[in-house]
Amino acid sequence: MRYGLYPGCSYNGTAKEFGESINFVCNKLGIELQELDDWICCGASSAHNTSHLLATSLPLHTLISARKAGFEKLLVPCIACSWRLKTAIKEMRENEELKVRAEEVVGEKYDDGIEVFNIVEFFIKEIGLKKIEEVTNKFLKRLKVVCYYGCMLTRPPGVANFDVVEDPQSMDNIMESLGAKSLDWPYKTECCGVSFALSRTDVVVKLCHDLLEEIKKLEADMVVVACPLCQTNLDMRQKEIEKKYNAKYGVPIVYFSQLMGLALGGSSKDVGLQRLTVSPFPALRKRGIL
Repeated sequence: MRYGLYPGCSYNGTAKEFGESINFVCNKLGIELQELDDWICCGASSAHNTSHLLATSLPLHTLISARKAGFEKLLVPCIACSWRLKTAIKEMRENEELKVRAEEVVGEKYDDGIEVFNIVEFFIKEIGLKKIEEVTNKFLKRLKVVCYYGCMLTRPPGVANFDVVEDPQSMDNIMESLGAKSLDWPYKTECCGVSFALSRTDVVVKLCHDLLEEIKKLEADMVVVACPLCQTNLDMRQKEIEKKYNAKYGVPIVYFSQLMGLALGGSSKDVGLQRLTVSPFPALRKRGIL
């Protein structure tokens, strides 16, 4: 199977381990990902805060590039990126005037008909749990995880069109199919502060503290995420949060695709576990996974 890949700004940069693990898993599943030759930044979060037209035109450029390359299905791993591309598609379908103006900015016409998938949606809809179970050769038995979806994966529902908005189960189901125990909790769609990390660090620290406090009560081995912004806020700022609130967490924040990679026979290096700030190695060794 061949899919277009829109890497966005984080896939080979700040979330390099995310990209490494996705590449490994897709290779194991026989999925060919072809990066678009002509993609640009989706504009999140600056564009949609400053110009509606710009926020539509930036994703439109990438969508046109994907159509030119012959793709009908486009994998967009970053949740923020997939949100922007899906929003542009929806709004252009509903607003012809906006579509025409955006086409004028880009300088090309857009031939609708491309389907955009976020990374969790991709594995659920295009691959399926049955296929994932079939290729799993190292089940993550006894590993207790908390799946954190964040505020963007299923919202707004008219754009995402994926999973249950307030109580999503997709990542939980993937983890269970790999043999892990996914713990239920009420904060799975609460916000971590996302890009406020740059402008209102105090807000992000407070929100992440609240999340980590609830996670600590569950005694989970690690938190499983699908969003680079969520991962960064909870992982890289954990020491800062501990210092401010005189607390101790030490909770690894891993991408669900990293655990998929381990279950599919990959090494810790194959899926970039060494790149995480809070090390997942003690928990994984404790459970006999590494």
